[in-house]
Amino acid sequence: MPQPATHPLLSTRRAGVLMHITSLPSPFGAGDIGPAAYQFVDWLADAGISVWQMLPIGPVGFGDSPYSSPSSFAIEPTLLSLDLLVEQGLLEKSDLKVPAKEAKRLGSGDCDFAGNRGFRLQCCAKAAAAFASKNNGRAKGLKQFTERTAHWLPAWLDFVSAGNAAARQMHAWIQFELDRQWAALRSYCAKKGVALVGDVPIFVTADSADVRAHPELFRLKADGTPEVLTGVPPDGFSADGQLWGHPHYAWDAHIKQKFSWWTSRITCASERFDLVRIDHFIGFTRAYEVAAGSKNARKGVWRPAPGRALLTAMAKSFPSLPLIAEDLGAVTPEVEALRDDFGLAGMRIVQNAFWSGKSGDMPHNHPFRAVVFSGTHDNETAAQWWQGRDAAQKARFKAYAGEGAVHEAMARIVMASPAALAVLPMQDILGLGKAGRMNLPGTATGNWAWRMEPGAANTALATKIRALVDATGRG
Repeated sequence: MPQPATHPLLSTRRAGVLMHITSLPSPFGAGDIGPAAYQFVDWLADAGISVWQMLPIGPVGFGDSPYSSPSSFAIEPTLLSLDLLVEQGLLEKSDLKVPAKEAKRLGSGDCDFAGNRGFRLQCCAKAAAAFASKNNGRAKGLKQFTERTAHWLPAWLDFVSAGNAAARQMHAWIQFELDRQWAALRSYCAKKGVALVGDVPIFVTADSADVRAHPELFRLKADGTPEVLTGVPPDGFSADGQLWGHPHYAWDAHIKQKFSWWTSRITCASERFDLVRIDHFIGFTRAYEVAAGSKNARKGVWRPAPGRALLTAMAKSFPSLPLIAEDLGAVTPEVEALRDDFGLAGMRIVQNAFWSGKSGDMPHNHPFRAVVFSGTHDNETAAQWWQGRDAAQKARFKAYAGEGAVHEAMARIVMASPAALAVLPMQDILGLGKAGRMNLPGTATGNWAWRMEPGAANTALATKIRALVDATGRG
C-alpha cells in the first residue's frame, strides 16, 4: 500500500523535553495549567526546545496513575489553575493561601496528590458557585461547550457526580474551564514555537465512564466485570509480568461502528495536542489476555487485534495521522509493518543500546522517522541507570560517548541521533538519580510523584541546552 505522509511535526529535526504537567512546581501539591506551565514554556523556548511531551492528562486512576484513567475524554480536574481563576474574579487571592501546617508539604518535594486534590476541589467548589451567581458573560460559552462535548461529557458527569446535582454542575464547569485554560496554554505554546505531544493509553479501566456508557465495546461478563484482563507477560521489568487489569475491547463491535469511538478519542486528543503517543502500540496487532481473577500476568495468551482496519478508518479523518507508535516490548514484523504502512514514527530508547553493543538500538542506526529518548517515564533516570551497569557495559558506553557526567553524555547521544525528534526527560536534563524516577512498572503505588523544585529550570541551564540543540542541528 502507498505510505501515508508522516506528520509535519516530524519532518525536521526537533528537540523535545518529557515533563508531565503535575511535575511542575506548585504551592498546592502538584503542578497545573497555570503560571508555572507558562514559565516552563518560556524556558523551553529559551533552551531551543520546540516540543513539550507529557503523560496522559485524563483523570487519574488507582495509585494516581495517568494510565488508568476513568475517562478517555475528560481532563484531570486538579490540573485546573487556581491562579487563573483568581484572574477571572472567581476566587480571591486569600482563597489560595495554604494552611501553614500544610504549606511545606504541599509546596515542595514529591507531589502530594491527596492534599492537592482536597485543597483544589474545595477552591473549585467556591469558584463554580461564583461562576453560577455572577453569570458574567461566560454562561453562553459553557452552553456551547456542553453541546460540543455531548458525545462524552454526560457520561463523565454521570460517573463523577454519583447522582449529586451540585457535584454534576461543578464538574461540568470544571471541564469547561479546563478546556478554556488548555486552549490558552496551547495558543501560548504555538506563539513560542513549542508543539505539544500527549499520550493516549491504549486501554481504559473497567470502572470508567467509557465502559459504563459503551459496555458493548468491551468484553464484559453479564455482571459488567471483564471477561479477561490486559497486561504483558514477564519481561525485564517484572518476573510476574504486568497485570494492568483493564477489559479488552470487543473488536467486532468497534468494526460494526466503524471505529467511531476510537476516532472520537483521537480527534479529542488532537484538539489538545499536536501529536499523541499511542501507549502499547503493539496492542493494535495483538494483545495479551489474562484470565479474570488472576493475581499476576505469568499465564496468558496473545489474541489478534484489527489495528490495520482501525488505522485505515481513523486516517479518513486526518491528512496525516497525529500519532507516535510506542513500539517497545514484544515487537513483531506485523507491528513494524503496521507502523510503517501508516507513516508513523516509532520509538528508540538509548538506555537499551548498551547491553551487548550489538543492539539495533545503537544511536547511529536510528531511522529518521523515529522519536529517540534517553529513557521514558517507565525507565530509570540516566544517572540511576548508570549505577546499575556492569564494567563491560560502562566501558562500551564510555567508548561511545566519552567521559563526563553520564546524563550529559546521554543527552549528547540522544540529540546527535539521526531520529527526527529527540526527547530528554527533564530529570535527565537535571541529572537526577533514583529520586527522579517517575514510574516503576509492575508496582501499584509510589509512582508518578516526582516534582521539579522551583528555580531548577533556570537561565544557565537553558543556555547550556540551547548550545547542544544548536550543535546537533535541532530546533
